[in-house]
Amino acid sequence: MTRRLLRTTLAVALALATAGAALPAAAQAPTGRKLVVDRVAAVVNDAIIMQSELDARMAPMRQEIRQIADPKERSRRAAKVQNQVLTEMINDELIVQAAQDSKIEVEPGEVNAAVDEIKRENKLDDAALAQVLAQQGFTMASYKSDLRKQILRLRATNQLVRPRVNVSNEDVRARYDQMQRRSEAVSSIRLSHMLFKLPEHPTEQQLAEAKERAAKAITRVRGGEAFAAVAGEMSDDDGTKATGGELGWFERGSIGPEWETVVFAMDKGEVRGPISGPQGLHVFTVQEVKRSDLKPFEELKEQLKAELTRRETDKQSRLWIEDLRKKAHIDIKQ
Repeated sequence: MTRRLLRTTLAVALALATAGAALPAAAQAPTGRKLVVDRVAAVVNDAIIMQSELDARMAPMRQEIRQIADPKERSRRAAKVQNQVLTEMINDELIVQAAQDSKIEVEPGEVNAAVDEIKRENKLDDAALAQVLAQQGFTMASYKSDLRKQILRLRATNQLVRPRVNVSNEDVRARYDQMQRRSEAVSSIRLSHMLFKLPEHPTEQQLAEAKERAAKAITRVRGGEAFAAVAGEMSDDDGTKATGGELGWFERGSIGPEWETVVFAMDKGEVRGPISGPQGLHVFTVQEVKRSDLKPFEELKEQLKAELTRRETDKQSRLWIEDLRKKAHIDIKQ
């Protein structure tokens, strides 16, 4: 559960840095090399995703992959990331198609306004922005096309998913009562973890071996060894093992609900796991806890409603995309 960049949205697009910085991941193209032959990576209904588009989306992640020393692990990681990125691109295309089917539109003036906002926020004139785009392999026209799709996806999600989200006053009160059952509310935690990597579709033997390694790590920590020392020796997370699995501070609401329900229920010093995640099995410990007195319901009610709405929106978005995928013709060419 290392910190990672999330999928590109218009908000990220508006944070385009000044000359030399990367464009949003969804609009980034690899530099310094020429694609001699392009090919189809996937067919999504009547649309196609080209390999060059997939390579462009993967470009920001290649440096991290290249740093993996073991060739087999590097190859495995590259394949897994490519599969994840292609899945995101297919989902993005399905959302765009759903928007078009629902007659949701983005006017050229809205795209131009987004470009103007990018220039204004980053103090770029037309020539400077064009230079940044050219460095990343984009023309103004192709970048505007990408921005249009980003806006379209956001608008589709807002119009087609949000109506499915219904958070009642009873839901909000129940959430507050749940928090009130604890004498104090945990506002933030300092978290560490160990990761025991698994392939996307592990065999029973691979899963059993990962569980065994995780169990041994837990036994050692509960037996008195320092979590950081065991993580440095046993964790597969190259990004955190050197610092003993340190992930840093997390405020409530800053991580996905599937993780928050686990780690925010832990006490300081508690070790819990193994817990399944996208990359494998995790073992967590809470190093420090910050608590704050629970405010009255009336003061927290809007915050709690926003939290519950976010969780339910995430859930309904996943269900909606799953439904779109079931109804679509998807042909992956790899």
